[in-house]
Amino acid sequence: MQGRARRGTARKTANFNIRPRTVDFAVSRKPAVAGATALPIAEAMRSSQALTRLTDRLRESNAMYAVIVPLLPAGLAASVRPGPLDEAGWSLLAANAAVAAKLRHLAPRFEERLRERGHATAAVRIKVQPL
Repeated sequence: MQGRARRGTARKTANFNIRPRTVDFAVSRKPAVAGATALPIAEAMRSSQALTRLTDRLRESNAMYAVIVPLLPAGLAASVRPGPLDEAGWSLLAANAAVAAKLRHLAPRFEERLRERGHATAAVRIKVQPL
């Protein structure tokens, strides 16, 4: 049976002569404004009131996370990240639903520890957001 393909085992060949489309970014970009200088990110953050508030909330969220990390079980800490802080409360981001369930059980302890350390927050919310 040389030269004859067995039934159901037809060979498929790839066409390697097709080249992927490319985009010429040099042509598609708009020219920069003449005389414009780049503003360092730290200076831009300080010069904008909205960005300053955002930076302050980010720092506060990280400080609150540092307070509750000792309360997290050893295997759980790698699956949790600090989330946004707003008027309604503070969010912790869990890697999956199982981690979120455990965090919901620990939330009252987190809130108590945060109050003890002077972080006034309305509530600790738990959200699932895969890492």
